[in-house]
Amino acid sequence: MILIIDDDLAVRASLLLLLGQKNYASTAVGSSAEAMVSLAGGKISLVILDLNFSLETSGREGMQLLTQIRKKDPALPVILITGWATIELAVEGMKLGASDFINKPWDNTHFLQSVKTLLGLQQPKVAQPSRKQLDKLYDFRSIIAEDKQMLELLEIAGRVAETDAPVLITGESGTGKELIAEAIHHNSLRRNRPFVKVNLGGISASLFESEMFGHVRGAFTDARTDRMGRFELASKGTIFLDEIGDLDAGSQVKLLRVLQDRTFEVLGSSRSKTADIRVICATNKNLADMVAKGTFREDLLYRINLITLKLPPLRDRKGDIPLLVNFMTGNLKALYNRPLLSVSQEAMKWLQQLPLPGNIRQLKNIVERTVLVSKNQQLGVQDFNSQLEASVSRQTDTQLPEVGTLTLEETEILMIRRALQFHHNRISKAAVALGLTRSALYRRLDKYQIPYDETSD
Repeated sequence: MILIIDDDLAVRASLLLLLGQKNYASTAVGSSAEAMVSLAGGKISLVILDLNFSLETSGREGMQLLTQIRKKDPALPVILITGWATIELAVEGMKLGASDFINKPWDNTHFLQSVKTLLGLQQPKVAQPSRKQLDKLYDFRSIIAEDKQMLELLEIAGRVAETDAPVLITGESGTGKELIAEAIHHNSLRRNRPFVKVNLGGISASLFESEMFGHVRGAFTDARTDRMGRFELASKGTIFLDEIGDLDAGSQVKLLRVLQDRTFEVLGSSRSKTADIRVICATNKNLADMVAKGTFREDLLYRINLITLKLPPLRDRKGDIPLLVNFMTGNLKALYNRPLLSVSQEAMKWLQQLPLPGNIRQLKNIVERTVLVSKNQQLGVQDFNSQLEASVSRQTDTQLPEVGTLTLEETEILMIRRALQFHHNRISKAAVALGLTRSALYRRLDKYQIPYDETSD
């Protein structure tokens, strides 16, 4: 049963009609006292709460009632709804435990999506799921894992996939955040619609609106033709916003507006377009720390992290390393026509003891390089170790300029140019070689105005 709490009779009637058309059982009350009586019955699965019950528009009444609801049932989902919405109220409501925040007049589609999402998230959780159980329920063929914490994460991802809940995927570089995002989309009701990937770290602040919302011809100097933005390309599907922690302050405001209102305007046009999309974000940064430092908007964080999936580093799931290595070598057998290729037990144990700060991406690099270089059909410890040592030696055997010959900035420019040249303009590989993220390298390329013709990774 959905409980609507609003002092406006017309609003209560409209919401009851809208929910009834979608076969949601609902009831409505007009005061805090009536609301607490209804909640005492214990059959409420979702609350839609107006923030104002008088001529005052501060939202205090609604916040007080939200606090009471949270004390009574901390897990009960609550959607805040108001005609006097402010960012401060939204953040305060989310801090108190609200699940979503919707403005009056509301968009019916967005409102119903939120209701469906929050009710869907209440499905019973599978206790200690096995890989076989998960494979019967969901399609996670692209995810190689049997580690307990990974299986628990996949179980949550599977349940979340069937909703439109915004998901934030966190974890170190190379842990497979993009794979999880793709798996969520593949198991969702939007699976037959577009899955659009966007590397926010690679989009400069000046191009953000054009890239994300599109532009019409003549919108700016170089806009010679109309261009469709990423949000429009992802219409009815999923947009994956990678490296969201690298988004500058101005672009954060523009993104928040789209997520808040579900509309956007094409650059150079005054017509609004609806953003019917599912949003999945990823970052290797601690956004809560960034909020505390003032470099990431708190209201944006609450908009994107209804569900947070934190991927463990590979060093915390060493039992999965043999599975990953066997999967990688299986692919390489066919790719390089080496059907007898295998990995010795000693080598497998040795690989499990490596720190692997680059996680799955680094493991894949070591395995593929070893397969390419070694002529042995069974790869042993020495085969892998020689490639690891070669990688380390390349990083340490570097001639540094004498102190005073170059400034720190000049040295950085020199190293960036060398990395790009060595890796044939492959941005990802150059960034790893320099110990940077892709977005950090892109920022330096813009800062120092270093020209490059990006080669596909």
